Amino acid sequence: MSRRNNHYLKMETHYLPIPYYKENRRIRVLLPKDYEKDTWASYPVLYMHDGQNVFYSKESYSGYSWKVIPTLKEQTSLPKMIVVGIDNGGIKRLDEYGPWQTDLPNLQNDYVVGGVGMAYGEWVVNELKPFIDSQYRTKKEAKQTLLAGSSMGGLITAYMGSAYPDVFGTIGVFSLASWFSQRDFLDFVSHHPIPSENKIYLQVGTNEGDDVDSSMLNEKVNQVYIDTTLEYYQSLIGQGVGLNQIWLRILADEIHHEKYWADHFLEFLLFAFE
Repeated sequence: MSRRNNHYLKMETHYLPIPYYKENRRIRVLLPKDYEKDTWASYPVLYMHDGQNVFYSKESYSGYSWKVIPTLKEQTSLPKMIVVGIDNGGIKRLDEYGPWQTDLPNLQNDYVVGGVGMAYGEWVVNELKPFIDSQYRTKKEAKQTLLAGSSMGGLITAYMGSAYPDVFGTIGVFSLASWFSQRDFLDFVSHHPIPSENKIYLQVGTNEGDDVDSSMLNEKVNQVYIDTTLEYYQSLIGQGVGLNQIWLRILADEIHHEKYWADHFLEFLLFAFE
């Protein structure tokens, strides 16, 4: 069952079952202009985590969206594409975007979070993507399939880029929160090399830390975000991913916020399709 909205770019909404939580999850599909008219055409697909923050500022946790719709409407240099926004699990977000369980001693009295991310990744690859490919005219190959997310969404994006390199040919990792489980993350990445032709866009600001992050780590985390991003970058280089296949951006004074992820969303897409 789907609902349709009258946008310049058409939006369709689906609710798909999440087996590990026994619930349905809202999935929104943004279609390019003339999708129904140009029946001969097929399109690359961008999958995005934290779907509530992707399309509309009124829905976003921060009150500011990724500005996906205006970006795609205004940029004629980009190929037409389909964008799939996957809603996060609300209070279960840390669990679902964390592939490994992590003990955060300063959060809710020794609170263990994470550990569902692998199941989430399997669901995206084995359930959601086949559904999208069956319902829409998609270009199914990895080089036409993108994945992007920020913060914990950046962690699950980086994980899935290494776990499923034959599915996602380009990943956008914004403000990577891999400090959440850095040792497990780097170990996994090092044992699951990414093909040299895949692309990785990495963005991090120099003022990423906020009070919540600081309380969880018991330290200021501005440098932590930079350090963990650089460690991921170095791991990719060590695997043999070419320098021209990775775009690392460390941006002065930028903070952990949708505004800055929106600001760099276009350059991620241009990098993906250059």
